[in-house]
Amino acid sequence: MVEFEEVLVEELIDLDAYDLIVYNDEVNTFQHVINILVKVCKHSMEQAEQCTIIIHYKGKCAVKKGGYEELKPLCEAILDAGIQAAIV
Repeated sequence: MVEFEEVLVEELIDLDAYDLIVYNDEVNTFQHVINILVKVCKHSMEQAEQCTIIIHYKGKCAVKKGGYEELKPLCEAILDAGIQAAIV
């Protein structure tokens, strides 16, 4: 006999599945973006460099995943640094 476990739909869906996206521009230097990702997102230098390369060549990069309330202050700090970002 097969037993079925009752699971709420909310448990199946990751409600904290937001991405913090950083966008490319023609204003900010690689080093500035790298420094901000290290400072704000707590990236390692290597991770920040890789994200910055992706941003440059692809136009954007998801630099952090998490809940909206967790990502909101990070997004605001990146925007305050003059870098375009959004939570999606």
